[in-house]
Amino acid sequence: MSVEALRHPLLAGAAHGFLGRRGGVSEGDLAGLNVSYSEDDPALTAENRRRAVEAVLPGGRLQTCYQIHSPDVATVTEPWDDVDRPRADALVTDRPGIVLGVLTADCAPVLLCDAGAGVIGAAHAGWKGAFTGVTDATVAAMEALGARRESIAAVVGPCIAQKSYEVDGAFEARFLEQAAENERFFRAGREGHTWFDLEGYVASRLHDAGVGAVGMMGEDTYSQEARFYSFRRATHRAEPGYGRQISLIGLS
Repeated sequence: MSVEALRHPLLAGAAHGFLGRRGGVSEGDLAGLNVSYSEDDPALTAENRRRAVEAVLPGGRLQTCYQIHSPDVATVTEPWDDVDRPRADALVTDRPGIVLGVLTADCAPVLLCDAGAGVIGAAHAGWKGAFTGVTDATVAAMEALGARRESIAAVVGPCIAQKSYEVDGAFEARFLEQAAENERFFRAGREGHTWFDLEGYVASRLHDAGVGAVGMMGEDTYSQEARFYSFRRATHRAEPGYGRQISLIGLS
């Protein structure tokens, strides 16, 4: 099975792909294109990462960060080794041949591009990072490299959908305290619980930041077991591992 790389027309100005679990060599609960070293045979993970990059920008140099659910952004000016990767949740660059990658397993990957300026970004937007402004910080970091926010296109990739994301009252209250209009991202559920639209919230943050064009892939990681890894699905099943997929963007 070949690697499945989902693409969006808004990002046609850069090599990119939202990848799932298809086309990899990992086995068992992690079967497929798992790109996380923390739960898998390092040799299998390395091969999966190689296949992922080749499916998006052959010959590109993959750069990732040590993700910590923060609003922090790293600017890539030259390649670093995995051991030296920064603690952050987004990456930006204007250097050809660099492939920016973010790992997810229900959180929202966001890929961004100002094709005219030759500046790209990739962000890992879990609810914590999204809430504290990781996408806002990514746009600002792209501007520092010469991008214009009104010229940036951004796409929210596969993540856990509202129909699969039940949260408690305290979670909802946090968002309503931030802005009353965030109520539109919650749908009533059983007593004391609601269903949260992470994808819609992240897209709204991008719109509010003045990004010129915003798209959504509309793919639910939780409900599509054959296509995507899901932390919440694995947790509900008490599985020992859950794997990660990767979303990539690069300039040729």
